Amino acid sequence: MDNDKQKQEISLIGRLLSMEALLILMGLFCLISGFATGEATQIFWGVMIIGGAILLHLVRKKDWKKHWEEQERQKSLYEMKARERKERERQDAEKL
Repeated sequence: MDNDKQKQEISLIGRLLSMEALLILMGLFCLISGFATGEATQIFWGVMIIGGAILLHLVRKKDWKKHWEEQERQKSLYEMKARERKERERQDAEKL
């Protein structure tokens, strides 16, 4: 029982100190210090870092295996239609 609780605590600490969380904290620090000092470059980098962290979260969240399976399905469907189209064109050319 204590072992499970320890694993949950480690998991929670790991999530809190994840790379995404650290990126967001760094972006917030840049943003706040930029507003405090009035430097536009710090504000710019703060916005870029926060935007990048959000984008990273969305990319990691996506189910890539499902995405590539769908891409393969669409590719095979497209190739099948292209073959049918060529076959019809060949048959039409033979009729003439």
